[in-house]
Amino acid sequence: MRRTSSTFGKCRRPVPGDHKQISLQEFLFYRMDDPLEFPDGPVVKTLRSRHKGPVEDGVKTINCGPFLRKTGLSWIVTCQYLWCVKDICGIICCVFTWMLILYAEYVVLYVMLWHNPYTTWSFINAVIFQFFAFMAISSHMKTMWSDPGSVPKGNATREHILRMGLRAGQVVFKCPKCVSIKPERAHHCSVCQRCIKKMDHHCPWVNNCVGENNQKFFVLFTMYICLISFHSLYMSVYHFITCVGKEWKLCSGFSPPATTVFLIFLIFEGLLFGIFTAIMCGTQLTAICSDETGIENLKKDSGEFEKRSYWLSLKSVFGHPFSWRWFSPFSNPKFTNNASYHCV
Repeated sequence: MRRTSSTFGKCRRPVPGDHKQISLQEFLFYRMDDPLEFPDGPVVKTLRSRHKGPVEDGVKTINCGPFLRKTGLSWIVTCQYLWCVKDICGIICCVFTWMLILYAEYVVLYVMLWHNPYTTWSFINAVIFQFFAFMAISSHMKTMWSDPGSVPKGNATREHILRMGLRAGQVVFKCPKCVSIKPERAHHCSVCQRCIKKMDHHCPWVNNCVGENNQKFFVLFTMYICLISFHSLYMSVYHFITCVGKEWKLCSGFSPPATTVFLIFLIFEGLLFGIFTAIMCGTQLTAICSDETGIENLKKDSGEFEKRSYWLSLKSVFGHPFSWRWFSPFSNPKFTNNASYHCV
């Protein structure tokens, strides 16, 4: 590649595929380069964009490998990099999600179960609730801090395209916003400012895109939030009926007005988020079984790829074979390296 200005004399060329941040200087270098033309080779077409000039990266990757090795947690947390989207709205939504879960924890454990005379019933429901809450928070963090399947930024270089081994006349598409060769079924996220493989949508509740690499964790997050919502709803209604039929002092350490307010807010929270996450979980499972992302459904873009059966689609998201690991946010599915590039 020929540099167009001496300004880039000390510009370091990052290796395509690494997780290092690309500076604005390097980004301008890729944009100002000559058109990618290959005689008797592939044809690179740049997609149209209304955006003029380079776009800032909306993601910050944090290398936590040294910390994990120093604390001895590397065997628990396998991911060496944390994927953090720099979106204030998404961060607020994530904090609000944690606050809602903590509120449910407080009401269930201290308002309802702590003073309940039925110790066996209280213990069983406390264990079930804690399990669902722990799995929900773990799935949420895994979805938020996992790379959803980003295309390496700035990999639209002559060397990288030649290494792809494309046939003569084959057309590949270049994203003008993140200067990347766009794989098939990948879409550019306006929040992350990255192309995401098999992108379904960008969810502010997890402050991340839902894509090829973290869709499993998002489904688990919605499933466990749905379970914890309806479980807390059941306990709230049962507790309210029990307290009305008996003395309030026997079922709660709080005053009747305070207990009533706590229960009403928890019932409202359980109904609202239980129904919402049930719909989201069902929508995601339907999209997985039909092998069609949310963006493809909205655009009515079936593409030229061959759709897989519902069982193969499920295994591609949750891993193979079917086991308890499908329901664990700590188990990363084994993906097959079958990503093809958007070509004709």
